[in-house]
Order: sequence, then C-alpha cells, then structure tokens
Amino acid sequence: MDFIAPLPCSFNYGSVPRYHGLEGDLLDAVVLGPRINAGARMRVKAWGAVILTDRGMTDHKMICSQEPLSADQQRSVLRFFHFYAKCKGLLNLWRRRPGRNACDGWCSAAEAIACAKPRHYTWQGPTVPF
Repeated sequence: MDFIAPLPCSFNYGSVPRYHGLEGDLLDAVVLGPRINAGARMRVKAWGAVILTDRGMTDHKMICSQEPLSADQQRSVLRFFHFYAKCKGLLNLWRRRPGRNACDGWCSAAEAIACAKPRHYTWQGPTVPF
C-alpha cells in the first residue's frame, strides 16, 4: 500500500498498488491506527471494504487495520464516507461532472478484490479524469 492524502482525512488513506478498481484508478485503502507517513509502504490485513459510488462509478475503499474493527470503528468509518460522498457530490456538481455520489455500505474485502483488476505493468493511470 502506498500512502497519499487526496483530501483531509481522519484515517491513513492510500492505495493498493497491485490492483485498480472499477473506476480505473488504483484500489483505495484506509488503514486505521496511528498516523503513517506519506509515501510509506506496508502490508496490513483488510477486514472489509466500503462501497463508495462516485459519479455513478463504484469505488471500493479497503478498510485495513492490525486487528479486527470494533463496532465503533465501523460506524466511524461509515460516517466519514457518508460525509465524503456528500462532499464529492458537491465538488462534482461544481465541476459539472454528473452522476450519483453515495456511500453504499460495507462489503467483504474478498468481494472488493474480486471486483478489482490486477494492475498490468503497462497501466498508465486512470482513464477517467478525477
């Protein structure tokens, strides 16, 4: 996982460089716990995924931590992504980029990985402008 921060986030927000998601960008990952330096790489278990819809495209967010998530952590993650989806909806409206924006709840990590595609060495980045 490579760590990046596209927007201010209360979690460590990065990507899984071996996969890209349904929207064509690297598969997103969130790691709960203490702050991790930008650009750090690590292996950590994914306990599930949040299903985010951005401009009508499914954009899974792998939810990772060293230990299983508590019910409070799950609620906190969902609250954040419901807010995040509303913010992205407003940003997309301002940018005149149509489509549905929403947080559609949880799925298993295996389900999110099954939707992802292995990153081919020729991959040059997403085909959709972000």
